[in-house]
Amino acid sequence: MSCQKSPTLLQMSYHDETKSRIIGGTEARAGQFPSAAAIYSTTSGGTYFCGGSLVSRQHVLTAAHCVISGFKYEVVLGSNSLQGSASNPNRVIVAATSRIIHPYYNYQTLQNDIAILIFHLPIELTDYIQPINLPTEEVVDNVETVAIGWGQTDDATAGLASQLNYVTVSTISNTECQLSFTDVIFDNMVCAAGNYNEGTCNGDSGGPLILEVDNKQYHVGISSFISNRGCESTDPSGYTRTFPYAGWVRNHIGVN
Repeated sequence: MSCQKSPTLLQMSYHDETKSRIIGGTEARAGQFPSAAAIYSTTSGGTYFCGGSLVSRQHVLTAAHCVISGFKYEVVLGSNSLQGSASNPNRVIVAATSRIIHPYYNYQTLQNDIAILIFHLPIELTDYIQPINLPTEEVVDNVETVAIGWGQTDDATAGLASQLNYVTVSTISNTECQLSFTDVIFDNMVCAAGNYNEGTCNGDSGGPLILEVDNKQYHVGISSFISNRGCESTDPSGYTRTFPYAGWVRNHIGVN
């Protein structure tokens, strides 16, 4: 398994198959995904980028591998663009002052690849900044979901996309997913696949897999790993299932 063990290093000019990106996606409209969070994590080795999801006025849900090495976190909310602009009144930059890594996160197997960033104070919600719903039941196989992120848009182009992209992918059974990987696909993981050239890859780590029901968006997965055959292959992408951890998340963010 080629996993997203480290998020995309900013200004990185080379291609690394161990990270994630949106392939074959479409640019999101303003406010289409108001929970989308861009996370900049400062480590001793540089600044790294990951995605995440606002789950309360004070908390962002992301992958453990995105934040486990960091000591400073900056989160951008309310804007689909990674390009800073003083003229964008919807853009908010917030410092995360602490983090919660799942206590049983396993770097090698990627089990429990889930973490929470915490702001010092609650943020103000707007039409462009809204928490996503946590799931009330497990996502099933063969349903259409949406993956979002700022990752690379093709194998040949290094770096991040300037705009938030999304792509429709369908969940598949873990048995089917296992055919693409030599390492075990555990029950707390879920895989999803799109058409050829559609899926996640570099820079999309930590971003959500979203299920839309009755015009509501539900967080059902966290972008975690890909196969070692590259992002433009037909192999599925792997996510941490959200539902098994919904109670853990609610306990830490103070939401029933």
